[in-house]
Amino acid sequence: MPRQVCPTCQRPLNVCYCSALVHIPNRIRVLIIQHPLEQKHPFNTGRMAQQCLDNSELIVAEHLTDDALAQLLRPNSALLYPSLAWLPEVEQVARGSALAASLEQLVVIDANWKKSKKILHLHPKLQQLPRVSFEGNLRSGYQIRHSSMENSLSTIESIVMAMQQLESDRDFQAMLRPFARMIELQTECAAPAPDRE
Repeated sequence: MPRQVCPTCQRPLNVCYCSALVHIPNRIRVLIIQHPLEQKHPFNTGRMAQQCLDNSELIVAEHLTDDALAQLLRPNSALLYPSLAWLPEVEQVARGSALAASLEQLVVIDANWKKSKKILHLHPKLQQLPRVSFEGNLRSGYQIRHSSMENSLSTIESIVMAMQQLESDRDFQAMLRPFARMIELQTECAAPAPDRE
């Protein structure tokens, strides 16, 4: 008999994190473009972030037509992505800048690094958007999934950090509660059963 799955987080009921979800009324809309393979990954956090942000949308796609992308992008949009050498140089969205104040939408790619690069290669328009990037040493709270790129964060951690920078009058740290709960539940499930005498 198949395991029962929560309709909200799409995880088995014994590892459902929905009791820890929060709802935050964000001004800047967050558009999450999720790679189809990420949708099926049990530890993906893009869906979790979308569940926490009142003003957000999650689209599952590897490739969008120019018309579809144009309909999704708002006039004042920025891309949350590291400023890697292969990307074109664009304006960086700095905390407290006029650009940050006028920002209407933050575009986030939810995928592993290889797939996120493919999505960007398929959508040159995304590469040209102003960019939100982080500097310094970044430490992820992920214990159950590891990135192929050093100094990287999960999707939800990146969104929290970006939104806290862009909308400093709100507390986005609460979004990490379901993330912590997911890790806690998975760690409990992975722990060996105690020896019985």
